[in-house]
Amino acid sequence: MTEKILIFDFGSQYTQLIARAVREANVYCEIIPFHKEVVFEPGLKGIILSGSPCSVNEENAPDVNVQEFIQNVPVLGICYGAQLTAKRFGGLVAKSNKREYGRAILQRKKDDVLLKDVSTESQVWMSHSDTIKELPKGFELLADTDSIPVAAFKMNESIEYIHPLYGVQFHPEVYHSKEGKTILFNFLKNICGCSQDWTPAHFITDTVAALKQQIGNRKVIMALSGGVDSTVAATLIHQAIGDNLYGIFVDNGVLRKNEFQSVLSIYNKLGLNIKGIDAKERFYTQLSGKSDPETKRKIIGSLFIDIFQEEAKKIEGVELLGQGTIYPDVIESVSVHGPSVTIKSHHNVGGLPEHLHLELVEPLRNLFKDEVRKVGRELGIPAEMIDRHPFPGPGLAIRILGEITPEKVHLCQEADYIYIQHLKDTGLYATVWQAGAILLPVKSVGVMGDERTYEYTIALRAVTSVDGMTADWAHLPYDFLADISNSIINNVRGINRVVYDISSKPPATIEWE
Repeated sequence: MTEKILIFDFGSQYTQLIARAVREANVYCEIIPFHKEVVFEPGLKGIILSGSPCSVNEENAPDVNVQEFIQNVPVLGICYGAQLTAKRFGGLVAKSNKREYGRAILQRKKDDVLLKDVSTESQVWMSHSDTIKELPKGFELLADTDSIPVAAFKMNESIEYIHPLYGVQFHPEVYHSKEGKTILFNFLKNICGCSQDWTPAHFITDTVAALKQQIGNRKVIMALSGGVDSTVAATLIHQAIGDNLYGIFVDNGVLRKNEFQSVLSIYNKLGLNIKGIDAKERFYTQLSGKSDPETKRKIIGSLFIDIFQEEAKKIEGVELLGQGTIYPDVIESVSVHGPSVTIKSHHNVGGLPEHLHLELVEPLRNLFKDEVRKVGRELGIPAEMIDRHPFPGPGLAIRILGEITPEKVHLCQEADYIYIQHLKDTGLYATVWQAGAILLPVKSVGVMGDERTYEYTIALRAVTSVDGMTADWAHLPYDFLADISNSIINNVRGINRVVYDISSKPPATIEWE
């Protein structure tokens, strides 16, 4: 059984960072809302209590039974989790007299396994308005700072509880806590006894075995997009059931240049049972005359569902639907203050589950994006697919502003191809989160040779980001931009002007529509 750490979420903005830090230590963990009942199964090695925007002294403040937890496994409370722990055992938690936000210096007062290899004075990150004024009876102070009397503590081992209990009133999971990862490592390795064997290879072995058990001899149908998540999910399912996985890849007419053929070629090399559907003309017909972004999105999504359903009916006995849902999709869909809700509709491929009424198969639902890429590399999926930038579901339809026509698609594809290829050739592609060309619905005057031209404008977009939630425009070299502009104008008849988008998100968005 896979070892596991449970992270109880009280609504902190940093909860996902705790999970990322635990995963980086090769320990599997799950985030669950604080109100969910915990099952103390054999693989559970420890519990971490997250921070929260709430005060432990508020009426109806989030609460868990820490006393019950430490009868079964070690517990670490972080910020709110530490304050809740102190209050539950009789300590005093009250509003702080000082602003406790930002960097502080942790001063170690006692040697302990939690602070092993941590400097006597170490920078940490604070973010709270309450503070622990007095520790409960039988608790020991491990560290303080200049502004707070209790920065780290533990329950005295002489108290009659079976497992260790610790609390830190700062955030070890954030970048600004310089030795925070060491503290978490000590909790995982030296206190919980985790073996740290949760690797991509381990995940693949466990997941394929679980898929075989879930699916058996049944058939799975799956929509593939050429993206990282769906490709890795399909490869895992294929390893479990072979050609009982039926993949559908639809050319909606707004893919990148040569993408339909190149993606199908990679899928064939991976041995996947994939059917390519050339539906360009159907999409162009329905998109004709439509310029509103949301209308274009709905047309593409609806027609995709129709085509997928048509293909699904041709396969007898399909009972399951494969999807590339990943962990952030799942976390964002769970309410901390109430029961969990369904996955956001935009995370489901075209809303297919609601239409097909099939049992879901989601082998990646416990992985973060970077973990999906690591698993993909372990599976031998080519780097050109694993490392590709995010690409919107509606494709170039939202990068061609205004009405979609085959001619405009051709212009956007050609310009985009030159742009992306130059990024790859110069080694800049890997430094950018997402890049693409946008065809603007305006024409301008130009001069080429002795001729006057009146042609379209292409806007180039490139951003740097960690997760796409916020993004900054990529500071690409001027020489590179000059080369790109010349290449596009000289090689794509119909474009005579190239501009570069230097807007950040927020206030702008990454895509233009």
